[in-house]
Amino acid sequence: MKSTLQSAGPTHSQSNGNASLGKTINVGVVGCGYWGPNLARNFDALPSCRLTAVCDTSAERLDHMRSLYPGISTYRDFQQFLRHGALDAVAIATGAGHHYAMGQASLMAGKHTCIEKPMATSSVECQELDRIAQKSRLVLMAGHTFLYSPVIRRIKQIVDDGDIGEIRYISARRLNLGLFQKDINVTWDLAPHDLSIILYLMGGLPRRVNCQGSANVTPGIHDVTTLWLGFSDNRSATIHSSWLDPRKTREITIVGSKKMIVYDDLANQDKIRVFDARVDSPPHYDNYAEFHFAYHYGDVNIPYVKQEEPLKVECQHFLTCIRDGTEPISNSVHAEKVVRILEAANRSLDQHGAPVDL
Repeated sequence: MKSTLQSAGPTHSQSNGNASLGKTINVGVVGCGYWGPNLARNFDALPSCRLTAVCDTSAERLDHMRSLYPGISTYRDFQQFLRHGALDAVAIATGAGHHYAMGQASLMAGKHTCIEKPMATSSVECQELDRIAQKSRLVLMAGHTFLYSPVIRRIKQIVDDGDIGEIRYISARRLNLGLFQKDINVTWDLAPHDLSIILYLMGGLPRRVNCQGSANVTPGIHDVTTLWLGFSDNRSATIHSSWLDPRKTREITIVGSKKMIVYDDLANQDKIRVFDARVDSPPHYDNYAEFHFAYHYGDVNIPYVKQEEPLKVECQHFLTCIRDGTEPISNSVHAEKVVRILEAANRSLDQHGAPVDL
């Protein structure tokens, strides 16, 4: 299927699966803890979409959702939720360990399915979900929200236009105090965001990865890690992830041969700054005394980006793909690449930071 991305808004296109032309798409959300309510809010606000049902094991959370959306159906049992008569699509926002089983059941029940990151806990599981979706002609999408961020898409445009030259390396930092997870380490929890962005900007998989870290609070579950990715053409990327930092940090630096970009996701305004800075080595020299680096410092440019909630764009994109029969930007192939790197990172951690080839 061809991929497309449009701004949030009504669409009128060729139908696909169990959603017909012009038909309101009935969406159900699984998981009403941290992220699920955000999905519910956005689906409820979109044209030609109806938030029909929600599912969670907590009766208290379901009571809260009913207070926000009177008239929706609520379920504590996932299989009963899937049997809800008017359900076209399902968004899954549970713990990562449940993603594969719930995604599989949703697809087998004939529902278009969006699964939060990571799509599954192994690349084999991702491939199996993709196989089921392709066989049933259903949309399968991963919730890599940053691919729908206007800021990230603007950075991609700057890179593709050649404004910063060739990418030399990318450095990402995603740090905060908590939230500690019990079933996955900090790399699996935080790094998928940065991995998704880096793959998007680099345009391919790394050839080799290594990962080092420490488990300071819960034995066996790393809460601080540094992941290194080696790409072709001597390009590289590093991702520093932590649940143990006093300040929340969400920052990515992209160093090019001509210019450099700093992206601060926590900035209220001016999230992107393009630095006209670089270092050049002399093309030739006869002896060491003649060798001098040339440092260039120019202006700082702040590109204007119209702000729009990335999750709103993501939810609309999911609906658009259902109606048009198009392939999501964050499809199962992209999601599987992210999970392959996470698997390699785990193997490297188990080997005390030894490099692992992809």
